Amino acid sequence: VQLVESGGGSVQAGGSLRLSCDASRYTYSSYCMGWSRQIPDKEREGVAAISSRGGSAYLADFVKGRFTISQDGAKNTLFLEMNSLKPEDTAKYYCAADRTLACTSGSWAITQLYDYWGQGTQVTVS
Repeated sequence: VQLVESGGGSVQAGGSLRLSCDASRYTYSSYCMGWSRQIPDKEREGVAAISSRGGSAYLADFVKGRFTISQDGAKNTLFLEMNSLKPEDTAKYYCAADRTLACTSGSWAITQLYDYWGQGTQVTVS
């Protein structure tokens, strides 16, 4: 299974970026798939996730109203639309997926539960 992120870069505060995760090689029909981020010397934190069961979407409180998670129609690509970016959003962003995680409001943000990870894409906000 390979997840490949793209779309990171440098942007000024208040700007926008859209991250993409190529999940075309993730062939499981049941999943919890999402985005996490990490800065050096800190634990990885969940940013957003989407469930294959009913398409429920979850967002961390610190990005609500600014970020949106979505998929393309074929569900081969996962997106993270990031608006009103702040310097504290600076991090490496990872796409992750798991086929057994129930992907509920109580579990989606537990990054240790995800089995598959991309290599990450850096987002820098100045």
